[in-house]
Amino acid sequence: MDIKTTPTLNMQQKDLLLDAANTIAPHWPLDKLIAVNPLWSWVHRSFDEAANKLSALAGIKTYLPIDTYRNWFDEGRISQDCLVKAAQHYDLNVAPDALLEALSQTNSQPTPWRNLADLADQQRPANKMSWHDEITHQVSQFCAAHYQQQSPTLRQQNLDSELDLYSHWLEVTNEDKGLSIIMGESKLTDFFHLLPSDKDALFALVIEELALDDQTLHFYAQALLQDINGWSSYLAYLNWSKGDNNESLAHENHVASLLAIKMAWEWVVWRYLKHTSPELHTTIESNWSAQKVAIPELIQTHHKALLPSKIWALALEYSEQSALHRTLKAKKPSLENSSRPELQAIFCIDVRSEVFRRALEKQSDHIQTLGFAGFFGLPIEYQAKDSHYARPQLPGLLSASITVTECTSDQDHVHHQQKEARWHRWGHAAPASFSMVESMGWWYAFKMFKQTLFSKRQEHPANRLAPNTGWQLTQQGAALTDQDKANLAKGILDTLKLTHYAPIVMLVGHGSHTSNNLHAAGLECGACGGQSGEVNVRVLASLLNDSKVRALLNDMDIHIPSDTRFVPALHNTTTDQITCFDQIKGSKGSDSKIAIGLKETGWFDKAKSAAQQERAAKLDTSLLNASDKQRSKAFTKRANDWSQVNPEWGLANNQAFIIAPRQQTRHLDLQGRSFLHDYDQHNDPDFSILERILTAPMLVTHWINMQYNLSVTDNFKFGCGNKVLHNAVGGNIGVFEGNGGDLRIGLSMQSLHNGQQWMHTPVRLAVYVAAPKTAIEQIAAKHDIVRQLIDNGWLYLFHWEGDNIQRFYQQQWQAPE
Repeated sequence: MDIKTTPTLNMQQKDLLLDAANTIAPHWPLDKLIAVNPLWSWVHRSFDEAANKLSALAGIKTYLPIDTYRNWFDEGRISQDCLVKAAQHYDLNVAPDALLEALSQTNSQPTPWRNLADLADQQRPANKMSWHDEITHQVSQFCAAHYQQQSPTLRQQNLDSELDLYSHWLEVTNEDKGLSIIMGESKLTDFFHLLPSDKDALFALVIEELALDDQTLHFYAQALLQDINGWSSYLAYLNWSKGDNNESLAHENHVASLLAIKMAWEWVVWRYLKHTSPELHTTIESNWSAQKVAIPELIQTHHKALLPSKIWALALEYSEQSALHRTLKAKKPSLENSSRPELQAIFCIDVRSEVFRRALEKQSDHIQTLGFAGFFGLPIEYQAKDSHYARPQLPGLLSASITVTECTSDQDHVHHQQKEARWHRWGHAAPASFSMVESMGWWYAFKMFKQTLFSKRQEHPANRLAPNTGWQLTQQGAALTDQDKANLAKGILDTLKLTHYAPIVMLVGHGSHTSNNLHAAGLECGACGGQSGEVNVRVLASLLNDSKVRALLNDMDIHIPSDTRFVPALHNTTTDQITCFDQIKGSKGSDSKIAIGLKETGWFDKAKSAAQQERAAKLDTSLLNASDKQRSKAFTKRANDWSQVNPEWGLANNQAFIIAPRQQTRHLDLQGRSFLHDYDQHNDPDFSILERILTAPMLVTHWINMQYNLSVTDNFKFGCGNKVLHNAVGGNIGVFEGNGGDLRIGLSMQSLHNGQQWMHTPVRLAVYVAAPKTAIEQIAAKHDIVRQLIDNGWLYLFHWEGDNIQRFYQQQWQAPE
């Protein structure tokens, strides 16, 4: 069993392995959870090409079963015309009357690539643990111990000076005698002692032993990482965030280390069977050799098998877009109010805001609502007073450059908050509701019972902000000057481009309230790093109400009326309650109350009732005929119910991103399916604002859309299964479904399906832009990522002007399907 020579890794092989590691998209931890396109690293390829290869690599599903599409066709959701056009797009030349039959034949997905452990399992006795399952379990449990964030064990506390993931795994595994017992293979552990401690040496050893040429090496490495996609994605996040909160780990490529562990296991299985079961090894070697030379044929087989599914999926998208186009072309009311509004409310572009904005606007023609990125353009992280922990308050694609801290003298509040937050972390983990009853006695069970029957709003203690006299803003340790603050405010107002300022301008962030929900951050504002938008709106309001900042803004030709006050507020998307934080810094530097009058309060109350009525149709139809008071109480109870698996539907069924003046959509019912970003081309002569929207908010909405789509089409790979079975891993790393297996990422089934039907329709995002075609063309040509998303079919981009809607695709304008 001795290894006589030590092969070396050449630069080409290193590049191929690095490229394979880079094909994994990051997945954020639970406390910073944001939506991510799990295939983000594939956008330089066409969506269809990525679907073909991922199906061949790991059996990944990017489309629903054909039966589902056929049912939607029978229900009228997919039209015959759209089905014909979709078939034509894929050059399927079948007569229309024969098309339905040709596309209704359910073809099973072809067998994907098999790693060595899978090939070995084909011949493994049924009474023995499978190689694949044990490898996944062992690697996953080890990663959880290695990276856990609370009560670190093993060598976590010394990772900056000791072993990387692969070397640490090898050290621990060499001492693990249980592997031989579990697998029923007495000499198995002897082969781990033959593995090199350096991962580059390990890669070279595997490449030589398995006779991997460059094509096979790249394909095989991707397949191994997709096989444990959950941990691969979390480790890609650690790589993504190097230099942020992981300086001590920045020297290590974590995904490459995980790949080394997977390859090490493959080599051990290969060598072990070669020495203990020569006949079995011969069979595996024959299958392995045949599989390596057939990679192009394998991809082509999956391409051919996926064609009917692609046609159905495209027909669904065409049908959905056709319906939306009819809505967008609906005639606008002739009367437009150009006078100064009495109230302006600026909301996040989130699809959940569309329902509330529509309800609020119906209360008066003198109310104006606007859509803006939920972090309100503030590049900030929030740091609680006397704490070293800072949390991001901006999209994951961006980095914070400013730290904000509350100015408060209430030290008792700070210490109580920190103590309560530690208690909350224990008591609100998924399995803790029962363990706390055992540990703390009957009174905690009574507390749970009381919380269920007598609900009231509760927040995570770490998110409760102390009463403060303002905010301290620092950059690289130095406090921002008044001029710095004015420059920051000007950049935001230049993007908002308000032509009028109402006496009351509401800055409405949003957050969600749920109980006993490990994925709670996923319902918060994705534009705020998985946090609520409270900090952002309170900081921005304090800036815009500051008399010194106002004076400097006036000097920079931004004139805010003296009677205008900016009021920070939070939209609770679970209950549709609006909370105003009306303690703001007055003109003299002291706290003063900005009163929201009875009329405005009445507007918000009626809007809440209307929004709840609309959402009840999807959440709980029994509430449709309830009184407003009963319905509101039921929504609050739902938010506080620790046994509730779907307190709200989040961003499910998102479909479109509309970049246009609100006046063009104010009269439309967009059914809570559209992201709405206000944009007026007449206020953007150089189209720099449009460029920022297409390179930032559009990417965020695309990430959200693709996370929901892929969580539906393949919940095993890109969703997290049944949330009732979830257990937290390492504090905030992620969840296991049950007590093991791979780390689960994405959305749970309870966030996507109501038990009878899908609550999210998996269609690629349709983006509608009310701007000149030439501006859109120039921005797409300037930014590779924008061009790739458009031309490679990851989203649809439409030019919208009145009754004219045209698609921009492959650098050409074409009529929509």
